[in-house]
Amino acid sequence: MASRISARIGAISESATLAVDAKAKALKAAGRPVIGFGAGEPDFPTPDYIVEAAVEAARDPKNHRYSPAGGLPELKQAIVEKTKRDSGYEIEAAQVLVTNGGKHAVYNTFATLLDPGDEVLLPAPYWTTYPETIQLAGGVPVEVLADESQNYLVTVEQLEAARTDKTKALLFCSPSNPTGAVDTPEAIEAIGRWALEHGIWVITDEIYEHLTYGDTKFTSLPVAVPEIADRTVVLNGVAKTYAMTGWRVGWMIGPKDVIKAATNLQSHQTSNVNNVAQRAAIAALTGDLSAVDEMKVAFDRRRKLMVSMLNEIPGIECPEPTGAFYAYPSVKGVLGKEINGRTPTTSAELAEIILDEAEVAVVPGEAFGAPGYLRLSYALGDDDLTEGVSRIAKLLG
Repeated sequence: MASRISARIGAISESATLAVDAKAKALKAAGRPVIGFGAGEPDFPTPDYIVEAAVEAARDPKNHRYSPAGGLPELKQAIVEKTKRDSGYEIEAAQVLVTNGGKHAVYNTFATLLDPGDEVLLPAPYWTTYPETIQLAGGVPVEVLADESQNYLVTVEQLEAARTDKTKALLFCSPSNPTGAVDTPEAIEAIGRWALEHGIWVITDEIYEHLTYGDTKFTSLPVAVPEIADRTVVLNGVAKTYAMTGWRVGWMIGPKDVIKAATNLQSHQTSNVNNVAQRAAIAALTGDLSAVDEMKVAFDRRRKLMVSMLNEIPGIECPEPTGAFYAYPSVKGVLGKEINGRTPTTSAELAEIILDEAEVAVVPGEAFGAPGYLRLSYALGDDDLTEGVSRIAKLLG
C-alpha cells in the first residue's frame, strides 16, 4: 500500500531540541518540577524599546498590507549597516533577503544552491536542522566529526579528507551550536582559503556573533577571506542576540544572483515576513547594544558556573565553551554504569534516565551527529541552572 506521506517529508526527523523542550513544558504543565536545558532560548524578555516599536507598528495601517517578499527596504538597509558595524562586512541591500527566522534562511539557502546529489561538508557536532534541510534540497550531508579532544573544532585536514568531486558547499558555524566552540581568526582564514582554492561554497551561520566571552573574538569568514564573498552566504537573525526567538526574523546575505533566486522562492512560499516583526527588528538593529551586553554578563556567569559544576561529576568531561550559550559535555564515562537500576549504553538513553529520575531535560548528542554527549543550554535563570545540574550530579554521583 502506498504511503500517505511523501518519501521526502517522511524522511525528516522531528527537531530534537524542540521535542525535548516540548516534553519538558508538558511535564511542567502537569505539575512536575521539571527543569529544561533543552531549548536555545534566552530567558530574558525582548527589550522594551523593541516591543514598543512593534506596538506602534501594529497601529499603523501600512503594516496591515502586503510588503515586498524580500523584506522591508528599511530593514534591509538596517541589516546592511548593522553588518558593517558588527563584523566589518560591507554589502548592499540587494544582497539581503529577510526570512521567517533563521531556519527559513537555512532552508532557502540550501534549496537555492543545491542540486540532487551535491555534497555538503557538515562539521559535527552540528545543529540538528542542518542535515534535514540539506536532504530536503536533494543534497547529501557529509559529516566531519571534531570531538572534545580538539575542542569540537574541525581542521582543514579533516575537511580535505572528506572532500570529493561532488562537494558543493561547507556549512560553517562559529560560535557553534551545539558546542559553544569558537574558531580562531587564523583557523577561519585557513578554512576560507581552502574553500576558495577548491571552488567550494561556504554557508556561514553567524547567529551567535555577539555571544563570545573573555578574550574570544568573533570573526566573519568573508571578512577574513574577502575573495570568497562571491561564493559565501551569511545566515543571521535577531533571535539570540536580542531575545527575540518568537518574533521569527532572520536573513541571508549573499551574491545578488543567489539572493534574487532565493527571493523568488520565498515569494511563492510565504510572501513577506510579518511586517510588525520586521519593524521590531529595525528597532533592534538600529538601537545600541547595551541590552545585549547586559545579557552577556549573565550568560558569562552562568557559563562558568555550569562548566565547573559539570566537571565535578564523575565520568563527565566538559570543555569550556567560549561562545553561544551551550555547554556540551562528554558523558562517555557515565555510559555502561548502573543508575537507579538502569544502565544506559547511549547518551539518548542517559538523557531519558535523567528526565525520568531527576526531572531534568537535556538534549542527547545523537541529535547533533555526535553520540556520547549532552547539550545543556545555560540561557536560563541562575537558580534553575544550579538546581538542575545539582540534580544531575546527585543522580550520577
